Amino acid sequence: MIYAENVLICIAVPLLIALMFLQGSAKRFVASFLSGMAACLLAAYVGGYIEMLSGMGTENTAIFLSPIIEEIMKLLPVLFYLLLFEPKDAELLLVAVGIGTGFATFENCCYVLSRGAHSLPYVLIRGSVVGVMHLVSMVALAVGLHLLKRYKVFTISGIIGALSLAVTFHAIYNLLVSEPGTSTYVGYALPLLGALILYPQTNYYLGKREERRPST
Repeated sequence: MIYAENVLICIAVPLLIALMFLQGSAKRFVASFLSGMAACLLAAYVGGYIEMLSGMGTENTAIFLSPIIEEIMKLLPVLFYLLLFEPKDAELLLVAVGIGTGFATFENCCYVLSRGAHSLPYVLIRGSVVGVMHLVSMVALAVGLHLLKRYKVFTISGIIGALSLAVTFHAIYNLLVSEPGTSTYVGYALPLLGALILYPQTNYYLGKREERRPST
């Protein structure tokens, strides 16, 4: 048995001190990374409480409730940053990536410490699949929020729509990996495929493509 709060302190304290020496995008990324870890801990609290009240069991909670709870917890710091600071598109993506990475890192640390690192392939799968899944869902959410701003439909219903995309992706992954066999391998491939699809899309929607030089 581990205490997740102690793990959070061990990781967060050096990063908090590092904030004193950082500026610009580096400072913004570390702060969002810390927010992602805090969101992960809060999601665990809320998920555990709802599981206890509902009596659904750990597996059913992971499949049906965790995607909603975790994506909402990741959305909240993004919305706070977006509404308070009105960032540029690239800054919004940076914060979303930091939150997703922090959430995945803290979740993986707690999972490995509580259940053990059985083998190197197991650790690689855990890191490259679950970690990428949280990252991809946050990138998709950032792109969705960007489109809402771009087309001036930044409303509650629009935000819920963008959130539903992240929740659906997360839920499909959880459902696929819950059953052994072929579906598990499909679930493992889903986050990596999503990352490959989203990479050029973020370059397009967030304006990070290099402009072609005019011919002379």
